[in-house]
Amino acid sequence: MFDKILIANRGEIAVRVAETARRLGVKVVAVYSDADANAAHVAVADEAVHIGGAAPAVSYLRGERIIEAALATGAKGIHPGYGFLSENPDFVDAVEKAGLVFIGPSAKAINAMGLKDAAKVLMEEAGVPVVPGYHGSNQDPEHLSGAADAIGYPVLIKAVAGGGGKGMRLVEKPEDFMDALASAQGEAKTAFGNEDVLIEKFVSQPRHIELQVFGDGEKAVHLFERDCSLQRRHQKVIEEAPAPGMTEGMRAAMGQAAVRAAEAIGYKGAGTVEFIVDGSRGLRPDGFWFMEMNTRLQVEHPVTEAITGVDLVEWQLRVASGEGLPMQQDELSITGHAFEARIYAEDVPKGFLPATGTLSHLAFPKEARIDSGVRQGDTISPWYDPMIAKLITHGPTREIALKQLERALRHTDVGGTVTNVSFLALLAAQPDFVAGDVDTGLIERHIEALSVAPLACTKARSVAALTALGLMQAPDRAPQESMVLWSPLTSTVALSHHDELIEARVTVEGSGSYLVDLGEVRHHVTHTGGAWWVDQTKVQARTSLTNGELTVFWGNGYRFQVIDPLDRAAVGGAASGVIEAPMPGLVKAVMAEAGQAVQEGDRLAILEAMKMEHALLAARDGVVAEVLVAAGDQVEAGAALIRLEDEAEEAA
Repeated sequence: MFDKILIANRGEIAVRVAETARRLGVKVVAVYSDADANAAHVAVADEAVHIGGAAPAVSYLRGERIIEAALATGAKGIHPGYGFLSENPDFVDAVEKAGLVFIGPSAKAINAMGLKDAAKVLMEEAGVPVVPGYHGSNQDPEHLSGAADAIGYPVLIKAVAGGGGKGMRLVEKPEDFMDALASAQGEAKTAFGNEDVLIEKFVSQPRHIELQVFGDGEKAVHLFERDCSLQRRHQKVIEEAPAPGMTEGMRAAMGQAAVRAAEAIGYKGAGTVEFIVDGSRGLRPDGFWFMEMNTRLQVEHPVTEAITGVDLVEWQLRVASGEGLPMQQDELSITGHAFEARIYAEDVPKGFLPATGTLSHLAFPKEARIDSGVRQGDTISPWYDPMIAKLITHGPTREIALKQLERALRHTDVGGTVTNVSFLALLAAQPDFVAGDVDTGLIERHIEALSVAPLACTKARSVAALTALGLMQAPDRAPQESMVLWSPLTSTVALSHHDELIEARVTVEGSGSYLVDLGEVRHHVTHTGGAWWVDQTKVQARTSLTNGELTVFWGNGYRFQVIDPLDRAAVGGAASGVIEAPMPGLVKAVMAEAGQAVQEGDRLAILEAMKMEHALLAARDGVVAEVLVAAGDQVEAGAALIRLEDEAEEAA
């Protein structure tokens, strides 16, 4: 076993790897960028080395600097986590050339699975079923169009070097093929520097089921399947293990195929073989096809750990240090059911727009496993993926584990930024998902109901009003000590909630007893028996108030702003004629120029932030008055980018 390893990553995966390493008595070296000097993964490490600026290109993607840090600190192995350099074969070669151990597969194995077209040919040779399609080198548009005709519509165009849904287009009719091809190739070239594509048959009612594999370089085992069908824009949202509706026959067939795939490339360490499954006629041994192999530990590995009792990071460390496979196939079994939900700082009603912010309040239920790389007081940076945590539940049955998941999400409190927690809780209770009737289109079919912003009821608004006045924290304070405004018995507080101005009048009726008047509704709020009550309802809420931002956690996180009376005129947002940056980022392109007539919904600029591109649209019809930025500019949140002429100017 290693004495010391370096973790070439950040965030929750770096914390996760460090926990297992230290449990095994292995010392840990962290690396960090300018933005991560005080990050959680640095705090849990034995040593930490600064490797560069905030941008990944000058820090976490600097392989030579990471290797230097490992050599300088005496680390013997480098664990890549996932993302960044985890599937970079050149980095693996450099690590080994430096006399260090890469805690993962060989560069040869990574190369074998790096290009989707070559990987599919390799899998066919290994007897692994692949989706019907064209994976050849001829990239002439007419040839590709003919291949699509031969395969039969609908088809998927996929970048051969793709991932995360980039360079992928669904084409349902022949007449749409050429436009979709040009779009996919352009995106692929920008994202991967390689515009080559492959064409595949599109599977109706597709399910995404993947097999966790583990190899020692010669032999491999599988640790059963995970269902990752709940996706949004090809990004996984909630994962579970085992897959609902899985039969023993299909599990055996998929397991054998996954092991053949791993052994065909001499795989060493933890990896995932992903399959596309036709769910239209139930799960059948002849209804799954190889999609790709991820040659690293997956984000969703905790659900596999939960049902098998295996610590996959421990297995990685043991095999990388020279030990054989810790268990054989017949020693592995499934116990219960597990779910993982990915909690992000993102604004769901605004199209899942990634968000930033300082986590003024952060609390998770003790009943769930939480893998997180942030703490209360930390800042969600625009430089990296905005994940806050992974929440994992495990129960004896799928029904119980799913109920645990919904309950845990309802008791997850995050203040200081918008999150997708409400969306995840609604999804956990969505009837089709509860019934196990899942496919990759489920979220999009129900997106309107799932993405509704949590709207606080009047009882929650009453709790917010008392919190703003400091009364929830000191319920038994004497009235004359608690009220400091115009009257010793009555105070008015103004709140903003979803751009709505709320005025609440709070009247003290006695110690721990208040009347909250919200205009059309009044609530009697009391503190008796050690608990709060709104009328006859016991308050199961938690509250957070920091710098005027107030959150009531009561089934959902209801966000309010405490409004200074002098600032009330500002409530309701900026004028619709100004296009502002919704977050810090890089201006990738500007499509507008002064004097140009635009219509509502027209794309005016593209902002790159949080590893994604965001189109900024015209909020109304009008004429461009000023373009205030240029492509390549770095802008802050709220910065004015483009201004439309005032409607009065246009009329004149």
